[in-house]
Amino acid sequence: MKTEEKVNKLYVIGITLVATLGGFLFGFDSGVINGTVKGLEIAFDAQNIGSGFNVASMLLGCAVGAFFAGKLADLYGRRSMLIMASILFIISAWGSGISTTSVEFIVYRILGGLGVGAASVMAPAYISEIAPAKYRGALATTQQIAIIAGLFFSFLSNYKLADISGSALNILWMDYETWRWMFWIELIPAVIFFFALLFIPESPRYLVAKNHKEKALQVMSKLYGSLTGERKVHEIDASLATDRHKPRFSDLYDKTLGRIKPIVWVGVGLAAFQQFVGINVVFYYGAVLWQAVGFDESDALLINVISGALSIAGVLLSLVLVDKIGRKPILMIGSIGMSVTLALVVYAFSTGSLEVSLASGQETLKLSDNMGMLALIAANAYVMLFNFSWGPVMWVMLGEMFPNQIRGLGLAIAGISQWGANFIVTLTFPMLLGSMGLAFAYSLYTIGAILSVYFVYKFVYETKGLELEEIDKIWKK
Repeated sequence: MKTEEKVNKLYVIGITLVATLGGFLFGFDSGVINGTVKGLEIAFDAQNIGSGFNVASMLLGCAVGAFFAGKLADLYGRRSMLIMASILFIISAWGSGISTTSVEFIVYRILGGLGVGAASVMAPAYISEIAPAKYRGALATTQQIAIIAGLFFSFLSNYKLADISGSALNILWMDYETWRWMFWIELIPAVIFFFALLFIPESPRYLVAKNHKEKALQVMSKLYGSLTGERKVHEIDASLATDRHKPRFSDLYDKTLGRIKPIVWVGVGLAAFQQFVGINVVFYYGAVLWQAVGFDESDALLINVISGALSIAGVLLSLVLVDKIGRKPILMIGSIGMSVTLALVVYAFSTGSLEVSLASGQETLKLSDNMGMLALIAANAYVMLFNFSWGPVMWVMLGEMFPNQIRGLGLAIAGISQWGANFIVTLTFPMLLGSMGLAFAYSLYTIGAILSVYFVYKFVYETKGLELEEIDKIWKK
């Protein structure tokens, strides 16, 4: 019979908050590009596919970072990978702002992407490995709160900086354009993240896997007390006892069935569907999107701030419910809700007509007042639904669903799938916008949301309330 856990809640929460600074930088680094697109186009003379690659270049780094971070974390530790990510954030924030050519900018953004990719998979994995089962969903959900907070503060700082100078294109301080300062603001949280990581412990499950049981026991005892800590170390050790070899990608293959383990495909599906609903089009191109339907730059940036606030509200609701009603019901609610709201956005955009803007000389989609309001409300409802469901819950599940022996490897495959899908959606949006229009682009994301309903119903199992060492059993049904 299990003894009652005596969780050192303040210590667990403190560690979680430090780890989620990686999520904050993930969000900030992803969202800061939103207000700089026009500045990049003018500074580097990039249009359409060039502009898309300037924005999407970071995602190549994200895919590589997520892939290798999972593997390297099994060799060198979760905390070590988070420290490396913090260093990459610092280099990228400085370099992106100081760049003078598109190639130079892309190099720094890819470096930042390596940090984002590593933090995106390591932060939820680390939190899952130190959190008690009954709070794990809520604590892992704070990763998404941090991501959205990072997005929100990047939108807010972009808005305020552009407001001070008059435009992202204008000179702000020290003879540098405002868009460059938008990147440099990120240096503040990046430096804080680096130093904070020096004060948190390594994951106890990693320590047991590396046969450092005494160190693992010290960490577990501080988290749960000596008796519970010792029991948990024995449980983790037992889950690895039958096969304690160095993790390798062949572990993802089921030799008995002669195929890749089903849990790997579920992880890939969760990661890819999170992106195929088109959420990062709103995050990365929100300002461009709303200017394309007639809002001026200031209003478009303000809409981003409002969307960020609604996103935080959605994640907070998920935090309250994820350990009560479970992961699968929240994913299903989100998939159905996003299907409906995206369909409404498509309908609103399909009623518009193209007109040439006198101010910019570019074509914009003109909507009636009613259709413009419908698009605005539906799009923000969609963002809130995403951040209630797929935004946090996908990361919660990826962090907890893989067995100890293959957690890093599973995260590597899921991570590269998530960022690869993100790259495809982000790179193609400017081309779709220029050639097929907003309605067509959003119809593709609507199809992605509809397909995700079936995926959740058919393939996703509930993991609420289970210890990490127990979860593997449900995927073997």
